[in-house]
Amino acid sequence: MNFLEKLSNAVKVNNSLLCVGLDIDLSRIPKFLLNKEDPIFTFNRTIIDETRDLVCAYKPNIAFYEMYGMYGLESLKRTIEYIGEEIPVILDAKRGDIAHTASAYAKSIFENYKADATTVSPYLGHDSVEPFTEYKDKGVFVLCLTSNPGYKDFQILGDEEPLYRTVARRVKEWNKNGNCGLVVGATSANELKEIRNLVGEMPILIPGVGAQGGNLQFSVKNGVTKKGERAIINTSRSIIYASDREDYARSAKLFARRLKDEINSYRWQG
Repeated sequence: MNFLEKLSNAVKVNNSLLCVGLDIDLSRIPKFLLNKEDPIFTFNRTIIDETRDLVCAYKPNIAFYEMYGMYGLESLKRTIEYIGEEIPVILDAKRGDIAHTASAYAKSIFENYKADATTVSPYLGHDSVEPFTEYKDKGVFVLCLTSNPGYKDFQILGDEEPLYRTVARRVKEWNKNGNCGLVVGATSANELKEIRNLVGEMPILIPGVGAQGGNLQFSVKNGVTKKGERAIINTSRSIIYASDREDYARSAKLFARRLKDEINSYRWQG
């Protein structure tokens, strides 16, 4: 299956638009896990075991593994392998560079780490994104309107139209292989609706629910297609750090289930 087929299958089987972000931080995981041979993988494995029937995707952010050097990156590879073939993995890397370098990034993410999708920056233009989209069975989520406070510095500016709208239009043009998507923060619900109308059926990865304060109801209603699909609602810290005690995996499952059910209650309200 290509990325979109894999995503659609997981959405259908698990009846879920929830994506769990696996953003590891050894200072926040339960202390008793630090005695394990590979605390990062052990933590991720138990979170995955408890949530794999509740999600449509997992999204590890590569930075949280890179900061631990080779050990962290090996744990990342083990995590992606453990997730398996049924649920897609979006490796959040936000790469963006000239074509020659972008090709190396794409090869690393898709061939070395074997991720199903990744995130990229559009700042350098189409030739910096094309090496990723050439992997026709992989998903490529282009940053469009982010959820951080500094998004106003550039993304809503423009003489004729705001930059985020230009990005959405251009990525739709670049979507010749049908594997492009956008990243749009949950903190910009009104703009999310506008972007959905611009790009039609393209998948939209929506971070910012939970710790960043995005409105879940409006994010779901404005992010889904008419079929209640193609919105990937990502939450990281609120789920995986729901508890720092021995019940951490169970607590993550309970929080994820509540969030999944709440998302589903909004899916066909548009």
